[in-house]
Amino acid sequence: MPESQQVFQKLCENNDRMAELLPVQESFDLIRRDIRIGGKDASFYFLDGMTKDEAMLKIMDSFFGVQEGEMPESATEFVQQYVPYVEVDVFGKFDEIVRNVLSGVTVLFIDGYEAAIALDCRTYPVRGVEEPDRDKSLRGSRDGFVETVVFDTALIRRRIRDPQLVMEMLEVGSSSRSDVVICYMKNLVDKKLLGNIRSRIQQIETPDLCMNQQSLAQALLGTRWYNPFPKFKYTERPDTTCACLMEGKIAVLVDNSPSAMILPTSILDMIEEANDYYFPAWTSLYLKLARVLILLLTVYLTPVFLLLMQNQQWIPSWLGFITVTDRINLPLIWQLLILELVIDGLRLAALSTPNMLSTPLSIFAGLVLGEFSVNSGWFNSEVMLYMAFVAVANYTQPNFELGYAVKFMRMLILILTGIFNWAGFLAGTAVLVLLIATNRTLSGHSYMHIQKN
Repeated sequence: MPESQQVFQKLCENNDRMAELLPVQESFDLIRRDIRIGGKDASFYFLDGMTKDEAMLKIMDSFFGVQEGEMPESATEFVQQYVPYVEVDVFGKFDEIVRNVLSGVTVLFIDGYEAAIALDCRTYPVRGVEEPDRDKSLRGSRDGFVETVVFDTALIRRRIRDPQLVMEMLEVGSSSRSDVVICYMKNLVDKKLLGNIRSRIQQIETPDLCMNQQSLAQALLGTRWYNPFPKFKYTERPDTTCACLMEGKIAVLVDNSPSAMILPTSILDMIEEANDYYFPAWTSLYLKLARVLILLLTVYLTPVFLLLMQNQQWIPSWLGFITVTDRINLPLIWQLLILELVIDGLRLAALSTPNMLSTPLSIFAGLVLGEFSVNSGWFNSEVMLYMAFVAVANYTQPNFELGYAVKFMRMLILILTGIFNWAGFLAGTAVLVLLIATNRTLSGHSYMHIQKN
């Protein structure tokens, strides 16, 4: 490739080549600054908004102090004598130079040097490391990952001060060139799994990772659309990530994404949350069992209700109160499916509603849908009760993707039960078990596999 050619000795030739490779004249934020250092012409290339002004002022002040006749023979010697900064490198090929400039690194060309000096004075717009809204803890720390991968690795390093902690930096995407970091404990990780993940990431051929971790997940696993159960565990908490690393798992961080992908994973890992690590063993066990029970109720409550309403002779006398006594104007199966769609509609509306209006609109929607939909005859009160439980129970699962996978399975069992009665209920259950048992994660193990630490 022409971009991989060596840096020229003459500054004018380097500037001409950089003008061919980068849209310096067209892009307002791509800046070239010409100066003189020790009697020689020099040019800076950097991105506006991604350079620390204070650091560059001190570096340039040091450069302006170099006198004529004091200039070393090579770029490496110049760095050793006159660059008062920590993160400095020397590049001799244009592909490395262009990649670093577009990543925010300041690059310096000096006439007579067949290499460029890279000054990593980058700074990124970043929000505070506040606790994530979705993954809260009662007793844990109150910080969370942000969109800058360097900050995220620092949050992990702050908790694990062990030389066995390794963070490998890879680059994915021919256009985006996104930074991907593989974090693992060298003495605990599964070497075979680590090699598999590393080779898969290195072999990804994609122009960009615009959707960050989702784009990476699709590139790693392909389009397995038929199985809705998630293949990865995601967390926005650095303390949860560190706990997983100490269990021998691997965490994958992607720049511009405020969460970590945890590998390998199983169905038990999906229902874990941060509080499980902070409470005593018995409390943690109880919380896990409660989430498992609620998960099962979320899947089967409405299908079992529909099955019993279709076969009321199966209902024992002590459960007779669950029978719908009011007039049914709309078949129960349609009531349940419509409410499934309505719940998602309310959820989407809540995401798009300004914070100051979300509470009053939620109350208004609850009153209208809860009271008047029953009085109008569209829905029966029993159906509203069970769907309200399902809607609230979905939020007991910390994994968002698992919640929607459960929803799809519930709707599938509902439809099969409504059409084929008890045979459809058994068929839907068989499909659910089959999808869980055959859901292969990136490690190659089944969803039911439990890793031994």
